[in-house]
Amino acid sequence: LRKKMKDSVAEEHLYLAFSHQCRDSIFPLHTSISLFLLSYCDCKLFKVFLVPTGEDVGDQCVTKNLAGDLEVHLISRCQLPVVVQSCSLPAVVAKDDKFCRAGLSVVLRHIIQKTFEADPSKKDLLELLGFKKTCLKACAEVSQWTRLCEISIPLAVERFLTASPQHCQAIPPDILLLERKLGEPVRVHNDDKIRRQKLQQQKGGAKAAVPVLGKEATEESKPGEVHEHPPSSLELSVAFSKLLAQEAPDAINREAPHIRRAKTSDLPLLDHVFAEGLYFTVADLVLLPCIHQFLVSSKRQGKNLVNLPLISSWYRRVQEVPGVKKAAGKCNMELLQLPELMSAPEEQLQDSPSVPDELEEDNDDSHFIGGPRPTMTKLMENGIEAKFSPHPCPSWTLDWTSLPSAVSPGEGKMSRDRALRKQQQLNNLVAAVTKLAKPGDVIVDFCSGGGHVGIVLAYMMPSCQVVLIENKELSLIRAKDRSDELGLNNIWFIQANLDYFNGTFNIGVALHACGVATDMVIEHCLRARAAFVISPCCYGFIQNTVKFKYPRSHQFKEILSYKEHMILCRFADQTAVQLPPERRLIGKQCMGLVDLDRAWAAEEHNYSVQVISMEPESCSPKNNMFVGIP
Repeated sequence: LRKKMKDSVAEEHLYLAFSHQCRDSIFPLHTSISLFLLSYCDCKLFKVFLVPTGEDVGDQCVTKNLAGDLEVHLISRCQLPVVVQSCSLPAVVAKDDKFCRAGLSVVLRHIIQKTFEADPSKKDLLELLGFKKTCLKACAEVSQWTRLCEISIPLAVERFLTASPQHCQAIPPDILLLERKLGEPVRVHNDDKIRRQKLQQQKGGAKAAVPVLGKEATEESKPGEVHEHPPSSLELSVAFSKLLAQEAPDAINREAPHIRRAKTSDLPLLDHVFAEGLYFTVADLVLLPCIHQFLVSSKRQGKNLVNLPLISSWYRRVQEVPGVKKAAGKCNMELLQLPELMSAPEEQLQDSPSVPDELEEDNDDSHFIGGPRPTMTKLMENGIEAKFSPHPCPSWTLDWTSLPSAVSPGEGKMSRDRALRKQQQLNNLVAAVTKLAKPGDVIVDFCSGGGHVGIVLAYMMPSCQVVLIENKELSLIRAKDRSDELGLNNIWFIQANLDYFNGTFNIGVALHACGVATDMVIEHCLRARAAFVISPCCYGFIQNTVKFKYPRSHQFKEILSYKEHMILCRFADQTAVQLPPERRLIGKQCMGLVDLDRAWAAEEHNYSVQVISMEPESCSPKNNMFVGIP
């Protein structure tokens, strides 16, 4: 499907924010990171634009310290393509196209993929995307690791650099969190084998031969030269062998019989070599410009980095990766040569700032004991029961037989029965949106997937502008193919996390927004004072996040604890057709209570919200639908 997009390979425009330039970096740091990756990939496939966030800035001032072989243009915010104006930068859009990619992780992953497609010999670049190409793929709203790399650390470093000297004494908590994560055991898909190799190395007292990473490792080393590291460097050997596309040494590959028989629980844990574990990924390229700026500033202030031995080791190690020093040179990043740091003595660590509670991962794994009845009874005693508003138009349906095949969800890879149920679901959402929409309205299909909702709306309402927002690239490409087949001119496609869309709109729509995504969509609609039509899904995935705490409404918070609310969420997922009728009924009541909490939370923002059951209810086990009007 990506190959189909090669028609638009003609030229893509990359838009980067520009607030100011300081020494060897451009701010915001997302821009420095993007330019560093372009240099590392030696990618010249994009026309690069800087978008000043303040007053107009002259060309000379901006471009003199950029990557020498990269042509950069200035453009004002009002000159951006309209679809890009609705997004946070960085963003990439094909020239004269309506397909936009926005947000740091999405843009960086696209740069890597596009560079490889243009030159398939650069297979090493694909390795940056990690195992199964999932590095930084999970959106920052739900992945704490993506959030740390993409948002928290760049922001923490920017604040650290701009703080007055008396306010930047402490190491930022997010930097401390990274230090802690670098000290956690590594889990990789084949870690059993590597851990057995490590056990054999430890028992035999062998030393791992580690290939030096080409010319950039040290001034004196020759390419392919082998240095010996202490026994604990088995991880280095594995990581470096992969970077050089070499096999791990034979001595490491062979396992003694007693090693093969060792229990998994007796195997040694693996240490971090790079940010995500053993292998060099795009996460390292994201963190390097940020950590570099932090270290340069810390050194200038005379700070002791004794509390950050793992970050210091990582920073030195990343410099040994082929291509990193060259890319840094192009970007005028003068990488520091840090001394070896040992862990700080206990008494020094006790004086160092700790990671605040809100940055700690919630590892409370305690199981929710008992069924939902006590919680439901508690609500009932306070006069709260699931209640559903009557469906405004229960028999309304689109005439699917008269519509072009590309409009129908049956065009996707789904069975006839599933396609029929999807049509029934769409009947409900389209009916509700039709009652709300006016000519000229902007309708946003959040979590759009393959565009089942958005394409029907764009086709049925040509006077409205429809925007599809989806994090999964291939789903959005499929949606664009269907739109192109229909010749739709009133539709845009944005591959981004929800947080990177900041455009104005009139109606927000989402069909089966998973877990917390439903609350994210509602929040977007409240912020825009937009109406919403939303069908929730995956209640069992609901949990407290950095941005959302449960219960949502004032009334529910006064009665239920977080754990009691989570019991409702877990049982709200018990609505599958194969379950006993009584169990399904309880599941439906739990769904109704969870959604009543959400509805009341929205009403606290001066909205009128109805919770409705889709018709027919058999169209989906998750058949609730909100209609909210400001």
